[in-house]
Amino acid sequence: MSIPEHTPQTDSTPEEAAVAADVEATTADADALTEKAIADSAVVEAGEVPAPDGDDAASPAAPADETPAPVPSPRPGPPAPAAPAEPTEPGAVVVEETWGRVTENGVVSVREGDQWRVVGEFPDGTPQEALDYFVRKFADLEFKVATLEQRHTRGGASASDLRGQATRLQKDVVGATAVGDLAGLEKRLTTLIEALAEATAEEAAAARAAVEAAIVERTAIVEKAEALAARDPKTVQWKQATAELSDLFAAWQNHQQNGPRLPKAQAQALWKRFRDARSTVERQRRAFFAELDEVHKAARDAKNRLIERAEALAPRGEEGIPAYRTLLDEWKRSGRAGRKADDALWARFKAAGDALYQARAERDAAEQAESAPRIEARKALLEEAKVVPDTKDLTEARRILTGIQRRWDEVGRIFPRDVERGLDDQLRKIEQELKQREDLDWKRNNPETKARANDLGSQLREAIEKLQEELAAAEAKGDRKAIADAKEALEARQAWLRAIGG
Repeated sequence: MSIPEHTPQTDSTPEEAAVAADVEATTADADALTEKAIADSAVVEAGEVPAPDGDDAASPAAPADETPAPVPSPRPGPPAPAAPAEPTEPGAVVVEETWGRVTENGVVSVREGDQWRVVGEFPDGTPQEALDYFVRKFADLEFKVATLEQRHTRGGASASDLRGQATRLQKDVVGATAVGDLAGLEKRLTTLIEALAEATAEEAAAARAAVEAAIVERTAIVEKAEALAARDPKTVQWKQATAELSDLFAAWQNHQQNGPRLPKAQAQALWKRFRDARSTVERQRRAFFAELDEVHKAARDAKNRLIERAEALAPRGEEGIPAYRTLLDEWKRSGRAGRKADDALWARFKAAGDALYQARAERDAAEQAESAPRIEARKALLEEAKVVPDTKDLTEARRILTGIQRRWDEVGRIFPRDVERGLDDQLRKIEQELKQREDLDWKRNNPETKARANDLGSQLREAIEKLQEELAAAEAKGDRKAIADAKEALEARQAWLRAIGG
């Protein structure tokens, strides 16, 4: 008998998968040999008799002093274990070994403790062939047990899966139609099942911990998606938000595919929250861009009208510049029409303005060409004005500067204006220097100012004489404080007197 094929699917390493494949292949080969031997040898196991070939093929009569064996019905599966302690079939034992024996008519029995149990018949072969056939069936069972023990020892396989296979194999070993130490084999399976029970408990605890951690991780993904959905759509950078949502969905799929399987109720609840948050973000994004499209459309219409008005100013030339500036202010207030549309619309609007400013540029170029000799004339006047600061006679300096100013005005306007302003600033600097000299001279030669200065000088000289007397008296007394005060006051009056020219 083989291990049932339909076992629960569990995760296994490539090494475990290879071992399992070897087990299944060996089991399949053993089963095929078993079936072939049964077919070739016309085996009849415990509880079965060969089907009669005709009327003359009757089964031999039982001896008068023995109970005839009942005729069993054809078995659909493995034979039921025989109950009697001694074989009831006629015939003496021909071959007997430690775990099995065969009678002269091919009935095979297995020893279980102190009793013998019939496992089947092999009438068409020799007694040794009959015994060897059932020994091979035991070897198949022992190989399966050894394989499960090896997989458990090596580790990596699912303990619960191995335990399930061992339990099913144990049912096959009990009452098996095989010759061998079935009790020892069953004991090995019992020991293996007990060892796997503890490993299964640890495996279940680890699985529960992994599921709890997976719930936390998947909940974190859901909460991030809900945080995106809760943001004000007007403040969201939708390109970035869409990328973040895509990353979260990819993380969800990766976690769902590679992480542990969550309980159905929790998995569905988390998915509903994630799906709702994702739908909210998508709905807000569509609404935002639908509204933005309307805004862009209104801005495009407004800017197209401004372009038409700007292009209509072209015949006015430079005179249309003030009107164009007004249109430019309206353009700034009209809002955005989308990057591509804005670039194209602005190119048209700017081209209309460039035509107007080109007319001004042409006029400026003509004026600059006309102003070239005037610029040279004013530069020559500035050279003449350089003698004004060096002229000591203020009256003569004023006469020279006045003549230069008169000729300066006669030169006329200069373009561009910034060149004219630069030349005017140079002449104005010379004018200011001369004015400062004249103001200072007036202050010095003003009779009223002189009278006040003379009166103040007399007062200061009297104060100086008095302080000198006080200083001499303080020095005579040796009063350091009085000496210091007298010196400080004397120095101050002397400085004032020098300031007024006294």
